Order: sequence, then structure tokens, then C-alpha cells
Amino acid sequence: VQLQASGGGLVQPGGSLRLSCAASGSIVRIPEMAWYRQAPGATRGMVATITAGGSTTYADSVKGRFTISRDNAKNTVYLQMNSLKPEDTAVYYCNADQITYYSGGYLRRESDYWGQGTQVTVSS
Repeated sequence: VQLQASGGGLVQPGGSLRLSCAASGSIVRIPEMAWYRQAPGATRGMVATITAGGSTTYADSVKGRFTISRDNAKNTVYLQMNSLKPEDTAVYYCNADQITYYSGGYLRRESDYWGQGTQVTVSS
């Protein structure tokens, strides 16, 4: 099982980016997926979460600007980021709180699964 994030890049203040994170493998269930970010010298913090049923939460700093969504059929979570600010610059990581999947004919479950980060830089 892998979480593969993509979509980062360099954007000017006020611009937009859309991040994607796809879980690959014989996935059965992922109850909750999330995006976190970590700026240089800072701790990793939650940006947004979404349950399989579509319930969402956001960090106060991104409310009204970022939108998290997911496609359960594709085991993919997205983060639409609008009105980007320089302080949004960070490495963005996707997370799955728990992944249930088939491997070697057995049903397995792993918790707190992380994808590799994708760099987002907001600068003029």
C-alpha cells in the first residue's frame, strides 16, 4: 500500500493549486484521510480532514480558502487551495488514519499511514 501525493509547485500569492493523493493497493477501507503541512523549522500541523462519508474539518488558517474532497472509488483525496499566501509555503503530506487492505490473501490493517510530501511554495 502506498500513498502518492502530487500537485505541488511554485505559485504567486493569490494563486491556486490542487493537490492529489492516491492510495494504491488492494484497499478495502480508509475511514479518514487528511492533509498536513510542515514549514521549515515548524512542527507538522493538520490542514484538513475528511471522512469516508464526506464530513470535513479545517485548520482556522485555511478556512474559506482550502477545500478537501475525496473520491472513495479511487481512494484519492484532494486539496483545492485558493487565495494562497506566502505563509502557506510548506511541504504538504497526506495521511490515512487507518487502511484496511488485502495482502497475500489476508485482510490487514495499518494505522497512521503517511504519503511522501509535496512542496508548495507561494512567492512572487
